[in-house]
Amino acid sequence: MTGKSRRGFASMDPTRQREIASKGGRAAHEKGTAHEWSSDEARNAGRKGGVTVSRDRAHMAAIGREGGESRSAAAREARMGGRNAEREVPMQVARDGDRSRPASPVADRAPEMPRSDESSAR
Repeated sequence: MTGKSRRGFASMDPTRQREIASKGGRAAHEKGTAHEWSSDEARNAGRKGGVTVSRDRAHMAAIGREGGESRSAAAREARMGGRNAEREVPMQVARDGDRSRPASPVADRAPEMPRSDESSAR
């Protein structure tokens, strides 16, 4: 083994580390010794992070490319009139028009149309 052996906190699984760190943060807040960010500190930290991440040109190009692909896909979907949109969920509406009750999703079938003898019974 060429590196240091993982001992203590580093040897724990990430969920256990998070639990312990969370308890420490809560204790610090209760005790009143936790660091609370001012708006200036937060602004400077955000600026510093933005400067650091924007130095990686390949990363920024990948972000831009992904945004462009997303936008063109949305435009393509809009041109198609929303047909086959992934977010569309078929909804059944009761014959009396009551939409307050949750309808069960309909899979690959159209809603039933009232028969001629049912529609005249009203």
